[in-house]
Amino acid sequence: MIAPDLPANHHESPDDSQQPAFNEPVQSSIVAPELPVDGQNRASALPDGRSQDASPLSESCPNLCAINAIIAHSSRRQDPDPLNPVVLTPDAGQMVSDDLGSTDEQLVELWLHGRSVHTRRAYRSDVERFIRFVNRPLHQVSLADLQAFADLLNQEGLSPVSRRRILAAVKSLFAFGNTLGYLAFDTARPLRLEPIRDGLVDRLMAEDEIRRMIVMEPDLRNQMILVVMYAAGLRVSEVCGLRWGDLHRRNSGGQLTVFGKGGKTRSILLPQQVWDRLDGYRGDDEAPLFISRKGEHLQPAQANRIVKKAAQRAGIPRRITSHWLRHGHASHALERGAGIHLVQQTLGHSSIATTGRYLHARPTDSSSNYLNV
Repeated sequence: MIAPDLPANHHESPDDSQQPAFNEPVQSSIVAPELPVDGQNRASALPDGRSQDASPLSESCPNLCAINAIIAHSSRRQDPDPLNPVVLTPDAGQMVSDDLGSTDEQLVELWLHGRSVHTRRAYRSDVERFIRFVNRPLHQVSLADLQAFADLLNQEGLSPVSRRRILAAVKSLFAFGNTLGYLAFDTARPLRLEPIRDGLVDRLMAEDEIRRMIVMEPDLRNQMILVVMYAAGLRVSEVCGLRWGDLHRRNSGGQLTVFGKGGKTRSILLPQQVWDRLDGYRGDDEAPLFISRKGEHLQPAQANRIVKKAAQRAGIPRRITSHWLRHGHASHALERGAGIHLVQQTLGHSSIATTGRYLHARPTDSSSNYLNV
C-alpha cells in the first residue's frame, strides 16, 4: 500500500478508519507500512517490533535530548541571550556558554561599535562607572538600582549636564540591549532625566573678544588654528585632522573639505583674507595642516591648551575652550544675517533645531520692544 508521507511524530486519531478515502493514491518515494485499522494493536503493526510504549519521536530525532536541554536552559534564563549563543557538543546536547559578565562586555562593545573615538571613550567611562556601582549583571539591574545611581551622581556634586550625559548613556545601553533581545526589558526606560538649563548663552563670546585672541597670538601656527576654528566653525577634532590636501583654491578664496562627526563629509568656503593667510603657510598635500612638535597631527588636548592660553592673553576671565569659537561662528553669522540653513550646513548639524538654539540664545528682536513701558 502506498501512503502519503507522514511526519515521524504522527499519531493516528481513533476515527482514522472512518475518514473518506482519497480518490487517487498519492505517490511517494517512501513505502510506509500499513496503518492499523479497526482497533488493531498499534505495536503489532510496527515493522521492527517496537513496543507500544516506545516513542517514535525520540528514535526518529537523534537530537531530542539536545533540544530538551535548550528548552530547559531557556526556561531558567530570565532573558534571551543572542550575544552568547548556546553551543551544542556532540554529547547529547551538552551546552557550552560563557558567563554573564563576559556577555555584558560583548553588549557594550556592540553598542559602542561605529562611534567616534571620543564618543567611545566617554560612553565607555560612563557605563563602566554604572556597572561598578551596581556590581551585578545587567539583566539583574532594577529600576531602583538605576535611581540609586542617579542619586549618587547628585550627591557627588556633578553638574546637571554631566549627570544627564551619564544617565543618557546608561539608558541608551539598556535600550540597545532590549532591542537586540539580550535584555528582556528596557529597565532604564522609565528613568527620568532631569531637565537642565540651556547654558549656551553663557558660552557665547563677543566678536571683539575673539578678535583680540587672534591678534594677540604671537605664534603663526597657533594664530592660524584660531582663525580656522572661528572662520570655518570647526570642532577641535576636525581642525586637528585636516591635511593640506583638504584645501582647494576657488575663484574668490578657497574651499575646505572636512570629515566630521558621524562620518559626514562637508565642504566649507573660506573668505579671501583667510585663504591668503593659509596659502602662505602651505605644505605638502598629505602633510597635516597643523603639525605638532613630533611632526604629527596636532592633538585636540594641545589645541585646547592653545585656545586657553590665547584667551588668558586677551584678558578674557572665563574658562574658554575650543568649542566656544565654534559657538561664536554660529551666533555671529546669524546676527549678521546668514540664513539658518546655511549655518546648519557649515557647522554640520543633523537637525535644524540644534542650529536654532543660537537664535534663541541671542535673539535680535523681542515683543517687549513693541510695548510702551
